[in-house]
Amino acid sequence: MRSDMIRASVRRAHVTLSQPVSALSLAAFRIALGALLVWDCWRFVKYDRVWRYWVAPEIHFTYEGFGWITPLPEPWIHLAWLLVGGSAFCVMLGLFYRISIVVLTVTFGYFFLLDKAEYLNHFYLVLLFLLLMCVLPAHRAFSLDARLFRRSTASGVPYAAVFVLRAQMEIVLVFAGLVKLTSDWLAGQPLGLWLRAQADSHPLGALFVHDWLILAGTWGTVALHLVGAPLLLWRRTRLAAFCVYALFHAANAGLFNIGIFPWLTFAATTIFFAPDWPHRLARWCLGWFETLPAPADTLGRTTRRLPRVTLLAMSAWIAVQIALPLRSLAFASEVRWAGDGHRFSWRMRIYDRQADGRFIVTADGQHWYIDPETYLSPRQARKMMVRADMVHHFAGELAERWQEAGYSDVSVRAEIRKSLNGRPLQNFIDPAIDLTSVEVARFSSDSWIVPLQSSAASLSEPQ
Repeated sequence: MRSDMIRASVRRAHVTLSQPVSALSLAAFRIALGALLVWDCWRFVKYDRVWRYWVAPEIHFTYEGFGWITPLPEPWIHLAWLLVGGSAFCVMLGLFYRISIVVLTVTFGYFFLLDKAEYLNHFYLVLLFLLLMCVLPAHRAFSLDARLFRRSTASGVPYAAVFVLRAQMEIVLVFAGLVKLTSDWLAGQPLGLWLRAQADSHPLGALFVHDWLILAGTWGTVALHLVGAPLLLWRRTRLAAFCVYALFHAANAGLFNIGIFPWLTFAATTIFFAPDWPHRLARWCLGWFETLPAPADTLGRTTRRLPRVTLLAMSAWIAVQIALPLRSLAFASEVRWAGDGHRFSWRMRIYDRQADGRFIVTADGQHWYIDPETYLSPRQARKMMVRADMVHHFAGELAERWQEAGYSDVSVRAEIRKSLNGRPLQNFIDPAIDLTSVEVARFSSDSWIVPLQSSAASLSEPQ
């Protein structure tokens, strides 16, 4: 009986996901995504970030299994970045979409994988969206392809194309709330540190000294994601939830330097509206000035079932996106401190981590005290010092350099003191451990990381 019910539910879901819906919301998201990437590419060129992030540094912190991906020499790496911008522009226009979206995904993914020091949640989100857009028919409306190569009058897409983007965004928003259910965040940290640092420079800075405002911001953010995100799925509350999210993203853009992220999430949230929302909005605006005829049906009359492999692939994608943020639960360590399961888990703007220290290389009875900025950019050094896997990587790079110079019996230790969310500095890495003699554990906590020892942060702590 239960198996029959499951099969019936799967059949109903299959029919629903196969139903044709308007392609307009998908097209609107394509245009916004392409435009934001064009803008971000221009910002990277304007501030010479390609050179600073990927050319100037001697060492790059590659992802496991992707060490073969290395920066192209100049000027090719700059041309590759221009290819990101050019393909994003074509995606925005919907010109040669199938080719341009693949080129954009490959080139953007290449830069994403070059260095873990440049990991940002919104770059990861962009990459996920690009991978999905490679297989979605986002060029059937509002595109040059639709004008130049249209073969039929139908402008519909399977509901699955809209559903998978909604599911992806819902996962991001819900987990962005769940990861904030920590003692520090609910006590007002690190938001209090960041807002009070702007008290003298921001137009609203006089308000940032009040605990009630900071606590309203931290608790309100949790409520917005855990309550507001599900409300986006319900038609009656969708517009109100969207407006609150719009204010939230605007506030983030005004308070923090986080690039395109607020505008990306704003654009992605529009996918929760009816698939033909651009048409409805246009008719509503024009309806103030004239009486419009009933809209024509351009979706086509037949319903073509999606292949089962498509449903399986979509289910697997969603399952992976849920599992990745949950993997930190498998570790006994404190993820905010040790970093186990930190990446790809939507832990956005919930840490303030400061660190200082040095590395000690010992070989053939001699000792060298290494300032990380001798080999790394200031940005790389700052990020490396608070991330254990990158500390281990850097120690391996130092050992390799000394071995290439002819030294033997090389060992590398790290004396790093770190602060989390305003706590006093404490040892992060066991200074007695030779980092070349240990590995980064994949499925357990690393014994060479000193556990977080201080109590929870609070707004009343002296900073």
